[in-house]
Amino acid sequence: MITSRYLHRLGLADLLDAPPSARGLRALHRAHVERVPYEVLDIWLGRATTVEPHASARRVVAGRGGYCFHLNGAFHLLARALGYDVTRHVGGVQGHDGEPGVTANHLVLTARGLPDDGNPGGEWLVDLGLGDGPHEPIPLVAGTYRQGPFVYGLRPSSVAPGGWRLDHDPGGSFRGMDFGPAATGMSAFTAMHEHLTTSPESGFVRVATVQRRDASGVDVLRGLVLTRVGHGRRSVTLDTARDYHAALADVFGLTLDDVPADARDGLFRRVHAAHEAWLATAPATAPAVAPV
Repeated sequence: MITSRYLHRLGLADLLDAPPSARGLRALHRAHVERVPYEVLDIWLGRATTVEPHASARRVVAGRGGYCFHLNGAFHLLARALGYDVTRHVGGVQGHDGEPGVTANHLVLTARGLPDDGNPGGEWLVDLGLGDGPHEPIPLVAGTYRQGPFVYGLRPSSVAPGGWRLDHDPGGSFRGMDFGPAATGMSAFTAMHEHLTTSPESGFVRVATVQRRDASGVDVLRGLVLTRVGHGRRSVTLDTARDYHAALADVFGLTLDDVPADARDGLFRRVHAAHEAWLATAPATAPAVAPV
């Protein structure tokens, strides 16, 4: 059963028969962002993907990650199978130089019916698909929330009536995210998924990005630059295919067992060529930040 295998991937097999709870939701969220990386490597491997949740769940069980449509889509399926009341919403991530908007470039989840001492109303923002986003669910209550090195703000959205706005820490990879209150199906994201995975204007197409969140920060691989962001920031450039694939495996848990050796070599060649092109045109700036 895929639910059992999914929980095994998360190291939480004991939650299979556990009743829904705020504690359980936090455990699922933490394990997911720590063990299932945010990654767009199939774009760079020339592989088409779908936003269909069962396909996304199979990706996770097979040892891969994905971006928000995959990660939150798969988690929605898992959480509902475990009895959680989880809803999908259309969202929009805003880069540092962008304008707020609900553009459908992000799938957002909320959960309800899970009160605890810190959140007696029992409603939560659940988001596994923001890269350096929350490590744990955030109470769906206006306020500020520190998680590791990042402080997140939650407030009513100014562009989505009845919705919410997540403000990222100034040191984060994006400025903020808005989402509307209505529930949605996955068809709301089909067109944007096509754009994000194929358009030359897409950050995913321009930069091969992998991220993994933990309690103390986030590991980020953009092109060949591996960065650890915590209480401070340090970066290293991965100059060889051996170093690149070792980082994918050791830092992000991506052994790419589903990818033939020649395709893994081709992945590094394409990422290396994009890195060299970036160095030639913008040596004094950081790599473009991919939308999430």
